[in-house]
Amino acid sequence: MRLVATASVEEGTILAKVIYNDKGQVLLHEGVSLTERVLTRLKEFGIHYIYVKDPDTEDIYYKSSIPDSLRAEAIAAIELTFKQVQSDNKISNSFTIEKASRKFKDIIRILMTELNQSKDLLNLLSNVFVHDNYIFSHSLNVTMYALAIGMELKLSQKELESLGLGAILHDVGKMNTPHKILTKPGRLTEPEFKKVKEHAEDGFNLLRNIITIPLLVAHCAYQHHERLDGSGYPRGLKGKEIHDFGKILGVADVFDAVTSNRVYRQAMLPHEGLEILYAGSGTQFDTAVVDAFRRSVVIYPVGLTVELNDGRKGVISGQNKGLSERPIIRILEEAGSRVNPYEIDLKTNLSLMITGCDTTFKHQMANNF
Repeated sequence: MRLVATASVEEGTILAKVIYNDKGQVLLHEGVSLTERVLTRLKEFGIHYIYVKDPDTEDIYYKSSIPDSLRAEAIAAIELTFKQVQSDNKISNSFTIEKASRKFKDIIRILMTELNQSKDLLNLLSNVFVHDNYIFSHSLNVTMYALAIGMELKLSQKELESLGLGAILHDVGKMNTPHKILTKPGRLTEPEFKKVKEHAEDGFNLLRNIITIPLLVAHCAYQHHERLDGSGYPRGLKGKEIHDFGKILGVADVFDAVTSNRVYRQAMLPHEGLEILYAGSGTQFDTAVVDAFRRSVVIYPVGLTVELNDGRKGVISGQNKGLSERPIIRILEEAGSRVNPYEIDLKTNLSLMITGCDTTFKHQMANNF
């Protein structure tokens, strides 16, 4: 399979990866022939990248780091809890979150088991899902990224469980933000942005009053938008004033935000999201956290077409754990001409580096089906 921009796909191309919604329901099955109408609907749903069949990469498969059933179960639990918080009063909110926290802790332990048992880098390509509500899927993704970072930083089991719970609940304060602001397609006004920024303190105030929720979990909601240089909110904390969990969540939150489809912009690919983190490393984001994140997650997804510094082009066919920027590539083109496919591993070819990516799906490839 090959990962390509939906806008570049021609009618008649074959879909290679099932597309789900966040409830785990299949919206489009693998093997269907993509019509113009279907392609238009995918773009309307915010699916800007899809996996399609291609004879040169038919044995390359995208594999999510967690089972689709577990993803759907976790998002359903987050959605139920957050919606109850939105509709309930302060007293019942405490009961709702206290009850949900037990379910969340079970989910976190399962997620940690999945990550511990996996021999692969964390791979959460959000473009293969249609999101009914960004906040719920975002909360799960941030949890996965935060746990991966925490494991790389050798946090204890207890610390990871607290970090995971803080990650799941970090955006619960957004239930106080008007839906029309959260889903506004254009630029927010200053009063609207001020209202959005209140979610960090709202979440903290909600969580800190729940006896069974550790205060540190509440501070995850409070600090995930703080930045090392003091440019964050709500308190403009700097450097060591920010808890390590706040630094971890800041990285996980930004990466998922820029690599997910939003109403006001198209998602970046993972390597582009990492560049955002690199640009702020040491000033906005903790360098050690960014580096741990880089070692933990897939930066170049399998199926993505890339170009090397020597001019060769190919498709990502595999990953090297701990070396996300040095994947395995199936070379398909040299000096502008097609060649018999062969593999090279950037882990052992240190003079080679990826210099560009191509998400277009050429006409002659689509015509093979």
